[in-house]
Amino acid sequence: MEILTLNGTWNLKGRNQRTETEYSINISAKVPGCVQLDLAEAGYLPRDLFMGENIVEAEKYEEYCWEYSRIFCIDEVKSNSYLVFEGVDCLAEYFLNGIKFAESKNMFVEHEFKVDSLLKQGENTLSVRISSATLAALGKDYPLRLLHIFTSIESNHVRKAPHSYGWDIMPRAVTAGLWRSVRLEMRDEVFFTQAFIRANSKSTVFYFTLGPDSVGFEPFDIEIKGSCKDSAFRHRQTFKKPFGGMPFRIDNPKLWYPRGYGDANVYDCVAEIYKNGRLVHSRKLVFGIRDIILDRRDPDGLDKGQFRFLINGTEIMCRGSNWVPLDAFHSRDAERYDKALELVRDIGCNILRCWGGNVYEDHKFFDFCDRNGIMVWQDFSMACAMYPEGEEFLENMRQEVTKVVRKLREHPSIVLWAGDNEVDACCQQFDPNANKITRQLIPECLRDNDIGRPYLASSPYISPRMHAVGVASQVEGSILPEDHLWGPRDYFKADFYKYNQAHFVSETGYHGCPSLESIKKFITPERVWPYHNNPEWILHSSDQRGNDERVMLMEKQVKQLFGEVPTDPESYILASQISQAEAKKYFIERIRVGRPDKTGVIWWNLLDGWPQMSDAVVDYYFTKKLAYSYIKRSQQEFAIAAGEITNWNLPIYACNDTMEKKQVKLTVSYADTDEVIFSTEFTVGENRSERIAKIPVYYSDKRVLIFKWEANGESGINHYLCGYPPFSLNEYASVMKKHGLL
Repeated sequence: MEILTLNGTWNLKGRNQRTETEYSINISAKVPGCVQLDLAEAGYLPRDLFMGENIVEAEKYEEYCWEYSRIFCIDEVKSNSYLVFEGVDCLAEYFLNGIKFAESKNMFVEHEFKVDSLLKQGENTLSVRISSATLAALGKDYPLRLLHIFTSIESNHVRKAPHSYGWDIMPRAVTAGLWRSVRLEMRDEVFFTQAFIRANSKSTVFYFTLGPDSVGFEPFDIEIKGSCKDSAFRHRQTFKKPFGGMPFRIDNPKLWYPRGYGDANVYDCVAEIYKNGRLVHSRKLVFGIRDIILDRRDPDGLDKGQFRFLINGTEIMCRGSNWVPLDAFHSRDAERYDKALELVRDIGCNILRCWGGNVYEDHKFFDFCDRNGIMVWQDFSMACAMYPEGEEFLENMRQEVTKVVRKLREHPSIVLWAGDNEVDACCQQFDPNANKITRQLIPECLRDNDIGRPYLASSPYISPRMHAVGVASQVEGSILPEDHLWGPRDYFKADFYKYNQAHFVSETGYHGCPSLESIKKFITPERVWPYHNNPEWILHSSDQRGNDERVMLMEKQVKQLFGEVPTDPESYILASQISQAEAKKYFIERIRVGRPDKTGVIWWNLLDGWPQMSDAVVDYYFTKKLAYSYIKRSQQEFAIAAGEITNWNLPIYACNDTMEKKQVKLTVSYADTDEVIFSTEFTVGENRSERIAKIPVYYSDKRVLIFKWEANGESGINHYLCGYPPFSLNEYASVMKKHGLL
């Protein structure tokens, strides 16, 4: 196959779709890119759209339509020539040499078109016209069911990233553009349209379909070969039809395991097509051999229910982060992958939940997760709203789900498909189980295009039985097996968090202020401080309506922990980051010490997609907040952690999320005096948490305990903040700095 990249410089023209008939903007554009960034480069918008309130200025171009165009040359017209657009945002018409040849209505998926008959030898002109997504949304019908949730109503009818219309973690940035690569492919005479290896402990099968012009030719051979470490295979078979399945055997198979539970074994292989003994096409593939079970049961009065992942028969304690948009302008996602993914590895995650308000990540993300043992929980891109169920929308969704599954199903890291984010929880008045998209359409697409991967209709999922008994998520007393723990967002050890019965927590977070250095990068100098009644702080909180609630929430959380709010920026930021760090540490360790009843926590979140005051532990500029180091210690595969004071004692737990026994030496000391108050040696079994001691303490003790241990020759450290607030900020900071923990 020959590939001609069409990335680079294009011409971009724009006009107000509602008021203008002629293009009033004519500038150069980058592909991959988006019009807002090109407008900023050309001077129509501020150069730094994330500074101050600059992002608001981009809204005046939401009613514009755009035309991308460029000329490319080919030496000869070849059969099986396809134009491939990896991402087009969003409502597009396509023209080649002045002839319209296609339309698309989906930002999320790749679009490809066979263009042999339209190509010319020499110069060819390609144009893509993109209409206003905002105007398209205004022209749609909105029954009461769609109006029930006020978050991002405009996005309901339009298949683009829900966060684009404004979210509590992202600004309003209704983008347009060719946001992923564009290329011309001159494909081989015979080629795979599908090539997928499904592998588990019982069998391995290669499934394939060939290009549309392959029907009717003489018999051909397919050879599949690959290896992982010292395990290798080669199998060849003759076929007469352009589709089929080919079972094959792998001797000495290497299983794929999540991080901490074994090696993340990935097979690299190639599938080849031979015609009359001649190699005519090849395609690289990857796969992993593993069995996945999602053990999910509702509580029924006798049984408390369950929500846990078993990989190759082993229960996995899941520790990880929600993966949210890498950038408000998704054409910049690719350049942020390396740094972002290194954070995932460094902080100790073994799972990422790809949140439903985002786009679908590209292969580079999943390749990293495959080879680093990072499980992926993949939401389909719907969040916090009801969606249309008319024939046109359902067909668009069917094509989207099919394309996403066919693109990503080869990755062993994906352990769960989930229908959406919080649609069940937000829309219980309409009976979530009547949702045609998540209860019918997506399961049908998965049944047709994937095998052996669990599906969860929504997160959190409200089953028919749970809906019938009127259980509501997000409220005290919820008994959903898997839940998002936001609640009042008051003291992080409040009853809502301490006594929630969820087995698996797939969202929970706490605010933390970015560093002063980072704040100065996105708040104008005159508004860096103070934050009260500050419109730039409010916008970067990310509030779309001028409400300072989230700015003041951060202040209230500081006062909750320390009893007072510092008035200088340095002290306030430190107090806020300590508040966030202690909260997230508590959320993670509460789950870990709760085994076997508790099975996983996916906290919110690792990294900001724009500069803001948020729950993220790394800001947009990749500056780490204090919570990053606390989480890294709390997520060690083996860690010592404390429960909560009961009956005059503090229980101490050994949390061993590995498949080997640990021989441990432990000391517990006061951070301020270094006095050792407890020491012991013990053995803890594999893949479990065990209470190893109870230490007498008082609620009135406001001291930091230091846990130091050596387990199978490896040392570790953790701490516990003993007692109830308020604490002294200065005393806390002093003892934590003394031990290198701050």
